[in-house]
Amino acid sequence: MSRSPSLPDRPTLELDPEMSPSERLDALRQHFARLVDVNEKLSDQIEAAQSKHASLSEDVDSLQRENETLKSAARYIATVEEVADDEVVLKQHGNNQEVLTETVPRIQEEVEAGDRVAINDSFAIQSVLSTETDSRAQAMEVDGSPDVRYEDIGGLDEQIREVREAVEQPLLAPEQFEEVGIEPPAGVLLHGPPGTGKTMLAKAVANETDATFIKMAGSELVQKFIGEGARLVRDLFELAGEREPAVIFIDEIDAIASKRTDSKTSGDAEVQRTMMQLLSEMDGFDERGEIRIIAATNRFDMLDRAILRPGRFDRLIEVPVPELEGRKRILDIHTAEMPLAEDLDLDAVADLTDGFSGAELASLTTEAGMFAIRDGRTTVEMQDFEDAHEKVSVDGEDSAGTPIAFQ
Repeated sequence: MSRSPSLPDRPTLELDPEMSPSERLDALRQHFARLVDVNEKLSDQIEAAQSKHASLSEDVDSLQRENETLKSAARYIATVEEVADDEVVLKQHGNNQEVLTETVPRIQEEVEAGDRVAINDSFAIQSVLSTETDSRAQAMEVDGSPDVRYEDIGGLDEQIREVREAVEQPLLAPEQFEEVGIEPPAGVLLHGPPGTGKTMLAKAVANETDATFIKMAGSELVQKFIGEGARLVRDLFELAGEREPAVIFIDEIDAIASKRTDSKTSGDAEVQRTMMQLLSEMDGFDERGEIRIIAATNRFDMLDRAILRPGRFDRLIEVPVPELEGRKRILDIHTAEMPLAEDLDLDAVADLTDGFSGAELASLTTEAGMFAIRDGRTTVEMQDFEDAHEKVSVDGEDSAGTPIAFQ
């Protein structure tokens, strides 16, 4: 333990009666100087003590809070099913058990059916959770105004046309379908290799229709507690109803819509329960209004036939890796603001990147620019693209698994 610094001795003054007035004056001045010095030292020690006191007070507060946390009981999340006078019916998350309990008077007026609440071991409601504290909402990516346009997507003219017909036209001109006497496609499924522009297509539709873009990864719908995945699916469609016009985009849908097997494990059963909830929401979404559904997968062969039947995903659109003309267009888009060398031939780059996806071509242009910066140049040359190609390629293969190399 560190010891406190000792206080300086207080100086004393003894005057010789035989001193002359000038000598007395000098002695008094010297004594005053010593007093000033002692006073400064005492002030410094007081400041140091005050600083240490403040630091120790913070440590005490922190330890007290930690102690209170350790002494407090664990809380659980539940949903209020019904409210009757001073009693409520709760369903605890993770099981299907319903409990009738009393509410604490201080929060009795705050509790409503559908609220998510924190309860203790005795099922007594401790607090009502706000929407912001709901961890389920974190799994949804909501974008009110995507900045992707159709002009930003190269090599997918046919796919853009089909998506616009199935998703954009029902939102912008529903009367056209009424006049012809048909229902618009119930949903659109985009399938193809990774990085080919499936998500960009969905965002472009949301942008052109001024719709809210709600993205959910299929893997996020797979929850470890029974019933949570199905609840998340319901929330997804409820959120779309609150934000319409809206475009629901479910990425990696194969995570919850893969072919059903005879497996009896609880994990497989929960995945199938989540898929059944999704099918139910899509079937019960007859009056879709200004809500459209788009899904995407890299593993079309794994999907269950139930999700592919007409009435759920009426349009199955393949989004392949771009052909030569598509690669030229993609390179033009990504190099539009790049200072290119006069002898750089983008057509040659497109010809030599057979099998590249749109994402790989975007990465290629970025890396080419980085090589130019590394050499201290302001223009991008063909050699930069060649070096970038070697870096972007994974084990010398493109997304289709075909060996690629510049000649």
